Amino acid sequence: MEIEVKKGTEEELKSLDLDSWNSWSCGVSEFDWEYDADERCFIQDGKAVITADSGEKVEINKGDLVLFPKGLKCHWIILEPIRKVYRFE
Repeated sequence: MEIEVKKGTEEELKSLDLDSWNSWSCGVSEFDWEYDADERCFIQDGKAVITADSGEKVEINKGDLVLFPKGLKCHWIILEPIRKVYRFE
């Protein structure tokens, strides 16, 4: 189970219709989370480090397109206030 992080191209981001996605924001903090569905998100602002229970560790930043797989259990450390839009797949 891997967290997928990449920079979305301008064309790709347009094709995803990000304006129709849900939005979420959070200040500097730490918390545990579990995904009960695949979640794709686009990071609009901020920075966080996510560590999966498997030990996998990723950093996400402004401009990243991220896929969190269903069943992922992880720990978030938000280093800079974060804003994202997301949808479940």
